Amino acid sequence: MSAYQLLQDRFKRIGALSGAQSMLYWDMATMMPPGGAEARAEQLAVLQVLQHEFLVAPEVEEQLALAEAEAELRPWERANLREMRRLHAEAAAVPGRLVEALAKACRRCEMQWRQARQQSDFAAVAPALAEVIALVREAAAARGEAQGLSPYDALLNQYQPGLRAARVEALFAPLRAALPELIEAALGQQAAEPTPQRPQVPFPLDRQESLARRVMQQLGFPFDQGRLDTSMHPFSGGTPDDLRITTRWDQADYSSALMGVIHETGHALYEAGLPAAWRLQPVGLARGMAVHESQSLLLEMQVCRSPAFLSFLAPLLAETFGSDPAWDAGNLFRLATRVERGHIRVDADEVTYPAHVLLRYGLEPALLSGDLPVAELPAAWAEAARELLGVEPPDDRHGCLQDIHWYDGAFGYFPTYTLGAMAAAQLYRAALAAQPEIAEDIARGDLSRLLGWLRAEVHGQGSLLEWEALIEQASGRPLDSAIYLQHLRARYLES
Repeated sequence: MSAYQLLQDRFKRIGALSGAQSMLYWDMATMMPPGGAEARAEQLAVLQVLQHEFLVAPEVEEQLALAEAEAELRPWERANLREMRRLHAEAAAVPGRLVEALAKACRRCEMQWRQARQQSDFAAVAPALAEVIALVREAAAARGEAQGLSPYDALLNQYQPGLRAARVEALFAPLRAALPELIEAALGQQAAEPTPQRPQVPFPLDRQESLARRVMQQLGFPFDQGRLDTSMHPFSGGTPDDLRITTRWDQADYSSALMGVIHETGHALYEAGLPAAWRLQPVGLARGMAVHESQSLLLEMQVCRSPAFLSFLAPLLAETFGSDPAWDAGNLFRLATRVERGHIRVDADEVTYPAHVLLRYGLEPALLSGDLPVAELPAAWAEAARELLGVEPPDDRHGCLQDIHWYDGAFGYFPTYTLGAMAAAQLYRAALAAQPEIAEDIARGDLSRLLGWLRAEVHGQGSLLEWEALIEQASGRPLDSAIYLQHLRARYLES
């Protein structure tokens, strides 16, 4: 076997280990009894260490060098080799004992977070979070030193390969400047209009789930290779051939769960559309979390909050929950695009959502550097919420305990949400320009044409290209925050 073929076999095993971890994590979040937490932390840590050992085995460096000298490699193979080199370099920078310690600390902290969030008690999880941050800081410093990056750039690079803080800042600066005026203008315009009518509550959970499954099927979710379940924090996981998505239900608000399901369906459809010929190979993986978020937000924000889709959804709502004047399509659009200053990121409207991300993006480097002590996080969060959102959280649950990410060690992830929203606006504009019939399809609840375009331009490309090259190839121009701002102004100030 050639060196490249040996590497292919190795990375196939690494991919299978990653899939096993994803399934164990899904079970932990949905099915596992609390008493299993310590054992599950051990299981996941063992799998992560095994994956790390496969990546850093002494022979891998030699095989990479030999494979890189093989002249006959085709473009997809060459890109696969590039991604193998990247994954090996990242893994080799971090010692195995730190990989194991971080994996165990994250699992323990996450399980403590679940209880602390329910009780709105940050102090209960603060020591575990401090341990996670210390280990993340150590791993980020090691990766940064090995790759010639700052520690925070090394973390960004984990979630979106090639992303740097300077690029984030260049894309976020126009948003930071425009958002305060945009939020005020949208709120002012709404105040001058009739208040949309809210539907009567409650919304029985069994009916909500029935509606969610119907909408998922309409969007193209393959139930023969996927599931919908309930968890404290909505997420999408599993593997491309065994998709697992979750949401959380609220009898007083059907839309929160439904939009959460739509969002996670966007993630799942991306995974399902990844190139089957490259399963379990690095080049067959999604092209980072900014691109992943673009697919979920394209579906949730660009498509399913549009007047066209809501005109399709209106009769389904009436059929599910009973007759109500609030199910008028125009009224649904006003509800779906209602701008409100709120505490919870996952429930935020499209205009204030970037401010939620800017809040976290401002705090996490300070946490990692130690400039912001963990004990002071609730107060710092409240101050940032007042400044960016104009609200102050009433308790920890509505503040720094609302997201799972930091308690799971995911520092450097949050910027990908707003980068994904930018990319979603740009990609959807490109799809409509390429195939104008998509708009009429959506009004009939038919997303097959749009999904076909995404399969060809994004999903099926895997990690063949770098992330911004992928967006530029699909949309015809580099990622541009101006397009996102144009979308927000058109929908919230001109509609």
